[in-house]
Amino acid sequence: MNFPFEPPPRDKLERFQRLLGEGRRRVARKQQSNYGWYDGNGVRQGGLIAFVRYFWKVLEPGTDFVDGWPIWAICEHLEAVTAGKITRLLINVPPGFCKSLLTDVFFPAWEWGPMNRPHYRYVAFSYSASLTERDNRRFRDLIESEEYQRLYGHIFHARNKTVIRVINSKTGFKYASSVSGVGTGERGDRIIIDDPHNVKEAESEIIRDETVRWFRESVSSRFNNMQTGALVIIMQRVHEDDVSGAVLSLDLDYCHLMIPMEYDSERAGETEIGWIDPREEDGEVAWSDRFDDDTIERLKKELGPYGYAGQYQQAPAPRGGGIFQRSWWQLWESADSKFPNCDYIIASLDGAFTEDEENDPSALTVWGVFVNEQRRRRIILLNAWRKHLKFSGPRVDRLREATVIDGQTCMPDIVTPDMHPNIIKQRNALYRHRCMKDWGLIEHVADTCRRFEVDLLLIEAKASGISAAQELQNRHGLEGWGIQLMPVKGDKVARAYAAVPTFSQLVVYAPDREWADMVIDEMAVFPKGRHDDLTDSSTQAINHLRAVGLASSDEEVTAAEVENVTHKKKMGPIYPV
Repeated sequence: MNFPFEPPPRDKLERFQRLLGEGRRRVARKQQSNYGWYDGNGVRQGGLIAFVRYFWKVLEPGTDFVDGWPIWAICEHLEAVTAGKITRLLINVPPGFCKSLLTDVFFPAWEWGPMNRPHYRYVAFSYSASLTERDNRRFRDLIESEEYQRLYGHIFHARNKTVIRVINSKTGFKYASSVSGVGTGERGDRIIIDDPHNVKEAESEIIRDETVRWFRESVSSRFNNMQTGALVIIMQRVHEDDVSGAVLSLDLDYCHLMIPMEYDSERAGETEIGWIDPREEDGEVAWSDRFDDDTIERLKKELGPYGYAGQYQQAPAPRGGGIFQRSWWQLWESADSKFPNCDYIIASLDGAFTEDEENDPSALTVWGVFVNEQRRRRIILLNAWRKHLKFSGPRVDRLREATVIDGQTCMPDIVTPDMHPNIIKQRNALYRHRCMKDWGLIEHVADTCRRFEVDLLLIEAKASGISAAQELQNRHGLEGWGIQLMPVKGDKVARAYAAVPTFSQLVVYAPDREWADMVIDEMAVFPKGRHDDLTDSSTQAINHLRAVGLASSDEEVTAAEVENVTHKKKMGPIYPV
């Protein structure tokens, strides 16, 4: 028997829908008001990530939410900020990882609502106020949305409609400013710095240094409570000396979450809250559901090695080096730990006369040309140093055998060609031991040239270099090593590229010494590194050796030998015609 179907009364159906909706909201509130956890399948649940999933459609109605462990990692560390486990957080992630939405939109809204902290005050900075104002607009749209108000409208309500400052009824606010904006005078419970550097301006040392100075001098004192206030920096790397570089080089007490697009096991580590990158194989992509292999290859071509390394790998220079690849350097090893016998030795100076650690240092490299067992010329780095030095130390009276400096008798550093070598060696040793602490640039350069029996000292023909060359010639012109001023041609990068063929031919050697590593490390990140003095010194030396024909490649030498053997001089007429 068939019974006619009778739909339930409308009022009962509406009541059922309301109960179902209320049940879902209760589940959502319960999940979002807790810190997250990983379920049995390793998927992040609850807490901030649940809040993001739930309200994603409010801000991105036309874009599907793509889940991935990088978002879980960021949310997990932001939750640790809320829990008080982290008060200084540095996050380096590639573009497209929802960093602004997560950190400057969802995170404050989660703390105000689910975590019931509407009294918190946020001050957000970026390189442009338009970016923080954009995120404040999204934040305002989120907290005023019907979905958010249903769950958390009973906790607070917004009291203004501006995007510069969003204020709630519980004295909390979210202020949008920029690195150079007036917001530096604002105080908050949370300071959020989202991309302090403009990628297009990262090459400007003046702008970059001013941003770092602003960060170091203005930000840390802007908390309502210095003990509980939290600072969150989220950015892509643009230069070794950017804000992230300042945090890391100064060894500041930050929790550092770094997610490169392609896994690099050499830089992987555990954060302060125990988080570990889940990848195992080098090169594995962080978020394959959003960035497939074709996308990665396109990004590499469009950005180039430097852009991709900084923005996507969170390394200011490509792995292995930029202009100068680390693999191009050949390791010098010998059974007696000695350098080879060199036919020609040069020193190359990049001088700066200042003891101020914040200014450019002086740098000197020493290079030798030798012939290997295959009768091929090779180049070796013999010594290098980088120091902040004054121009010169106390002058030594040339007419006296000794002078007193700080109560100690020091032998003068003056020698003449008629002196016995042992006398010269003894004087130099005593002079170095007693007086080195008072030396300036002139004394250090002269000592290096003397110890390594340099044939020629190269000095860049700029104002400071000309002064150094004149003083060195006046004081040490009789010691057997020449001085040559090198004209400045092109910029630093152009001079670096001119030296690349010599390095790429694998003819440059360096020993396993700390000072050699200093040169290799600096050149590997050039021109994105903090210093370029050793690089300038090195390229000046190599380009000089190329110019005088002592840095020819094996192919060039072979071609010249073949040409010399096969070329026959054209016979002329016996008699004038």
